[in-house]
Parts: sequence; C-alpha cells; structure tokens
Amino acid sequence: MTVISLPDPEWIDLVGPVEGVEIVQWDLAGEPPRRDELSFVVPPYLGSPPWQRLGLVPGLRVVQLLSAGYDDVLAALPAGVLLANAAGVHDASTAELAVTLTLSSLRGIPEFVVAQGHSQWLPSERRQSLADKKVLIIGYGGIGVAIARRLSGFEVTLTAVASRARAGDELVPSVHGVDELSSLLPEQDVVILIVPLSDATQGLVDRDFLASMREGSLLVNVSRGKVVDTDALVEAAGAGRIRAALDVTDPEPLPTDHPLWHTPGVLISPHVGGASSAFAPRAVALLREQIVAYARERPLRNVVNAG
Repeated sequence: MTVISLPDPEWIDLVGPVEGVEIVQWDLAGEPPRRDELSFVVPPYLGSPPWQRLGLVPGLRVVQLLSAGYDDVLAALPAGVLLANAAGVHDASTAELAVTLTLSSLRGIPEFVVAQGHSQWLPSERRQSLADKKVLIIGYGGIGVAIARRLSGFEVTLTAVASRARAGDELVPSVHGVDELSSLLPEQDVVILIVPLSDATQGLVDRDFLASMREGSLLVNVSRGKVVDTDALVEAAGAGRIRAALDVTDPEPLPTDHPLWHTPGVLISPHVGGASSAFAPRAVALLREQIVAYARERPLRNVVNAG
C-alpha cells in the first residue's frame, strides 16, 4: 500500500479515494503520521510551512507542491527527493488577475473605489484604454502564454520575453531573449512580470530597468516580489515616471508603514493570483494524476529538480 499525505481533511475529501493508496493527513506542523511508510507529501498551499520537517520522513521520495513557485522549498529538500510543482494549476487564475490589475490601473478603478467610499462623483476624465497599447510579457511559460491568450482579444500589440530567444506561436511572432530587454522596454506601454524567482531574476527590475521604461508606462508584477527592487520602484513611481500594479511585494506581507502603500499610481493586491474558484478543480485533477502515476511507478509531471 502506498502511503501519501495531504495537508487537511478538505483536500482528502476533494481528492477522494485512489486505488492502492492510503491517504493520511499531515500539514508539516506536527509529527508525520505513518512516518516509516510515508513517501509522498503534499504540503499546505498557503502560509510558510516548516519545510525542515520534511527531514522527519525517512522514506520520503516525492514532495508535490500546490504552488507554481518553489524557490523557498529547495534549500530544505532532503537529498534524493523529487520536487514537483503545480505548473498549469494557476494559469487561469493568475492570468485573469494580471489582466484585471492592468485594466484597473489604466482605467482608474482604485480612484473610483475611494471616491465611492466618500459618496463622491468624480468629474469626467479621459482614462487610458488597454486597446492600442504595446504590452511586454516577461516570462513566457504556461502563465505567460495564458496572459497573452487573454490579452489577444484587447487589440494590443504583444511582445514576449523568455530566458532565451526562440520561435513564436499563434500569439506572438517570436519570443525574445532577456538580453534584448534594454531595446524592448522603451517601446512598451505595459510590462507584465511572470518569471520564476531565481538568481537570474532576483532584482531584475532595478533602477536601470525602470529608467528604461517609457514615461507613464505601467509595470504589472504577478511573479515574485523580489524580482523588483522595491526602493527603486518607490522612487520611480513616486516621481510620476511610471505606474505599478502589484500582486506581490518585497517584503511580503507589506508592513503597514511601508511607503509603497502610499506611492502615487501604485495598486496593490495581497498575493492572490492563484486564489480563485479556478484553483481547486485544477489542483485536484493534478493531484489525482500525480498520485496515480506515483503509485503505479510511472513518471511524474512538473518535476523541477533532478532528484
């Protein structure tokens, strides 16, 4: 019998029984149940689980995440353990939020919400439309493609950037390499970040990057907070050079006294890119597929390390 763990009773109910598999509950906070037999662990989706407790499971072979990001897990992962992420699960939710943040910032929705709270009818003003804008997507993996697909109906000009240049698809004629950013940024009206956090991407958006952006352009970050130099962003947005719509920040959660809260032209959502009704059905489908594959000794999807 294969023994795996899910983080709480709700996930156990959602996944349901799998032939040849015993599912136990473990959220990494307490002692692992069936520790000598447990070999496949699904940690909680939200919060910061005590990753070091994975070392309490002597027969651990697989850690299956419910998140697409995995940068905070790798350092605590025991040697020889496969790590799989939830690539594909968050594509729809995160892409929707990227478009929502973009439209909300361009059309002035935050100002309308504040005005409504004061029963104030704002004077008519011509706002920016997404139509006719040049949009640059930095990070053209699954979520980047999902963002491009949704934006393609908004009459925009799309440009995509990945770590290396490659052929395009039905959405973009080609994918540019990150080394081309300096020539691409000055031409863009909207820049959307959806890169994984790594040594190469940490601090990617620094003062030089922001200075290269077109005056009045919009930066949308739905990747990781540390991809952006927060101090540099506060300076650039505070000076009125650019605007920003952020689902992620550095630090996170953002302290109540942080200047980013009150920087003009900045819209902040509390890291909710994947938290929508689209999450659970896609996550359950992936978990069942992975559990069945593991129990039947078939290759797993979305493995992000070499084991």
